[in-house]
Amino acid sequence: MRLILASASPRRAELLREAGFEFEILAVEVDETARPGESPQAYVRRLATEKSARAAEAIAGGPAKAAHYVRTDEVVVLAADTAVVIDGEILGKPRDDRHAAEMLRKLSGRRHEVVTGVSLRAGASEVGQVEMSTVEFSRLGETDVAWYVGGGEGRDKAGAYAIQGLASRFIPRIEGSYSNVVGLPVATVHELLRQIASGRYSGYSQR
Repeated sequence: MRLILASASPRRAELLREAGFEFEILAVEVDETARPGESPQAYVRRLATEKSARAAEAIAGGPAKAAHYVRTDEVVVLAADTAVVIDGEILGKPRDDRHAAEMLRKLSGRRHEVVTGVSLRAGASEVGQVEMSTVEFSRLGETDVAWYVGGGEGRDKAGAYAIQGLASRFIPRIEGSYSNVVGLPVATVHELLRQIASGRYSGYSQR
């Protein structure tokens, strides 16, 4: 079984390597616009599913860059999408530093959710799950906001922060999976891979 990570995220790749997984990378792009009335959980689950499907199509004989993936029945595609959510609002990647500062002020002194949709696809079968963690932020002063935004760490991160980096000083506690907050719930991936390997497809679940 060959594991293909359908993501260009260095954070997801690092999490998998640290957990001892061997994999290859095939980055794909999909339209990440949320649909009207779509819940955050449905949003991340849909995007993860679309990403795994896009990668599987490429592996099956689409773009030349994926032509070396021949035996699709031996390949498992892993895709994920993570969103930061507060008051039901999805916070994506900041447009610029001003937008990043706005996001941090919104998170300051409050609890928010990080939801990740995971999709694993083997041949015609797909299994997935949505993982949710709760993150508590300390109250940030304007000096804190300016210091963090100025460092640039959160410019390509959902919610404009990285829990594994400098922002860790602002996060006194979380509830749930830490790796989920980083960008990939590794224990969930492991369990879904076990289901695929044993032929037990439980379908969609959320926790």
